[in-house]
Amino acid sequence: MKSADNTVAVVDYGMGNLHSVSQAVRHAADQVGVQVFVTSDPDVVRKATRVVLPGQGAMPDCMRELRDSGLQESVLEAAASKPLFGVCVGMQMLLSHSDEGPTDGLGLIPGDVLKFELAGRLQSDGSRFKVPQMGWNQVRQAQPHAVWAGIPDQSYFYFVHSFYARPTDARHSVGEADYGARFTAAIARDNIFATQFHPEKSADQGLQLYRNFLHWNP
Repeated sequence: MKSADNTVAVVDYGMGNLHSVSQAVRHAADQVGVQVFVTSDPDVVRKATRVVLPGQGAMPDCMRELRDSGLQESVLEAAASKPLFGVCVGMQMLLSHSDEGPTDGLGLIPGDVLKFELAGRLQSDGSRFKVPQMGWNQVRQAQPHAVWAGIPDQSYFYFVHSFYARPTDARHSVGEADYGARFTAAIARDNIFATQFHPEKSADQGLQLYRNFLHWNP
């Protein structure tokens, strides 16, 4: 791939919901003239102007596959120099450490990934909390950010996760939700933005997030 002014690399290291993510990013990109590449080639990641890091499954597997695929260094380079969007486990991988495994993350945002401990807890309707959290939940915009543009505070987004991020610095927590207790649903630092929820499964508000990312110039 030749270097271009407006290209997005969706990183394919074998562990992301690539079809849904890439289709949503392409749908958002159609309106702004951006090319989207699903790629396992580190050079394509390096040449892209923006990078999306999806992830699903177990954090230890995701970290191992990212490393073994040869893509880890190109993702770290991207995170240092261009807009990067992490999704679900792709968000968790940006932190320092996860209790799942346990395993180390990429260390781009200081903090830990913890498991929901909700055994025996009841929701307001009397039903038990289930882990993983699976379904729609409201997200409070804890910090202003350009990627929130045009999205009403307390909008609903779609979650599927058993673990959640806890950044060391509260300023890196830009979105929060409640599931048994308040937890971080979106993180950001410099040119990095990431969500625990799935924008590609979150209807119009999720597409708006991707559109905002495609316009974002941190």
